[in-house]
Amino acid sequence: MTKIKLCGLSRVKDIETANALQPDYIGFVFAAKSRRYIPPVEAAELKRLLLPGIRAVGVFVNEAPETVARLLNEGVIDIAQLHGTEDEITIRKLRGLTDRPLIQAFRIASEADLRRAEASSADEILLDAGAGTGTVFDWNLLLGAKRRYFLAGGLDPRMVRGAIRSLRPYGVDVSSGIETGGVKDPEKMAAFVAAVREENAI
Repeated sequence: MTKIKLCGLSRVKDIETANALQPDYIGFVFAAKSRRYIPPVEAAELKRLLLPGIRAVGVFVNEAPETVARLLNEGVIDIAQLHGTEDEITIRKLRGLTDRPLIQAFRIASEADLRRAEASSADEILLDAGAGTGTVFDWNLLLGAKRRYFLAGGLDPRMVRGAIRSLRPYGVDVSSGIETGGVKDPEKMAAFVAAVREENAI
């Protein structure tokens, strides 16, 4: 059963919609340059509104391990997603600071990129076209994947079923595909979750 991750949530309304839909994961973006950035203090307030069964992922881009670990250990987030150029040294540092799960994101443009992603010591890997660009990459590169992964990049309610049918990823991650005018759209969020669950039911 493919897991669902709705990323880039930043408003109370987003959390209320997520609670109604009950995806497996939601994401808060802590990368300051992102238009979806949310300050940790606001994320903590939203996390308190989130149903316990939904895991909150914090998305970081080359953030200090101490900062990442603090937000994990304080319970602001349940999982950290490393979406920059973090390496195994960074992961080892984090392992020394927290026992919470880590997801490492990789831009996939070649088979070599996939092999590099599969060698990561992170608990999970996320495969994307770029740093939240909202574009699709060549999924044929993933046909030989030997490790489970989250699929990201250009997914939306219309084409996510085909992605799951073709690749059977561990999880699907969506952000821009559930937005209208740069903000989360409850109808698109509901349509995305419904599409995944319909495909899972086959």
